[in-house]
Amino acid sequence: MAQQDLLKTLTQLITEQRNPNSMNLDRLSALEIVTLMNQEDKLVPQAIEKVLPQIAQAVEKIVEAFQRGGRLVYIGAGTSGRLGVLDASECPPTFGVSPEMVKGIIAGGERALRHPIEGAEDNTQQGKADLQSVNFSENDVLVGIAASGRTPYVIGALEYAKSLGVTTVSIASNPNSAMSKIADIVIDTIVGAEVLTGSSRLKSGTAQKLVLNMLTTASMVLMGKCYQNLMVDVQASNQKLVARAIRIVMQATECSKEKAEETLAIANNNAKLAIMMILANVDKNTAEKMLADNQGKLRQAL
Repeated sequence: MAQQDLLKTLTQLITEQRNPNSMNLDRLSALEIVTLMNQEDKLVPQAIEKVLPQIAQAVEKIVEAFQRGGRLVYIGAGTSGRLGVLDASECPPTFGVSPEMVKGIIAGGERALRHPIEGAEDNTQQGKADLQSVNFSENDVLVGIAASGRTPYVIGALEYAKSLGVTTVSIASNPNSAMSKIADIVIDTIVGAEVLTGSSRLKSGTAQKLVLNMLTTASMVLMGKCYQNLMVDVQASNQKLVARAIRIVMQATECSKEKAEETLAIANNNAKLAIMMILANVDKNTAEKMLADNQGKLRQAL
């Protein structure tokens, strides 16, 4: 895009406007700055509340993908890409799933997580190429993330996914964006101008983080990855998580610490299996079959 056209586009974006509440930002004290930021941040959940039906629709499509062996794939550049990678990386330890189930792709690759990669977000073809590199298929769901809603890299990925007949989702902080014209499900979190003009890692980034939290958490709950409000598929991969697994078993069954530890040892530190064994009063093999017969959904198995 020519510079003149880009300037015109940026002028029209809400995320690039100057916030009238922060025109004197450089004259404020530390307390005044953080108070102003806090006031602006309160607008974020209000913006998300307006698009909860669209978020729920996306969750339903993600669950359908998971049930057919597909994946949730996030793609973005800069802050948006980093947030997608972050959310994806939290899923294996929290829900005990394969790292392949939720994937985060960022323009410029892993180096871009810590360092800006010049021009990476401007490459439309690279978005498609990066999806092809992870064998993106019709079984998957693609969520494109960009505060502006116009990032060429993300648009290229969305267009490729669309050509495969895949469900596509856009998350942006500007209405009627180029991404929204491609995606099947449009999640526009209109949080307004940033305190620091154009710094979309602020309110826009916060909105993205909250939406991604909802997409994966709600999807995993519907996939049976929790019992009551306990994350029973947590991977006990360090001392804190081992302690958490013990506590989860105790909370779910109201058993003693000793009983929880003993059952977890038999269940190979699988909290869900240990809970099933205790609540159903069955051995490990029987508990495993009961869970398998109910798609891993503990409440349903009970």
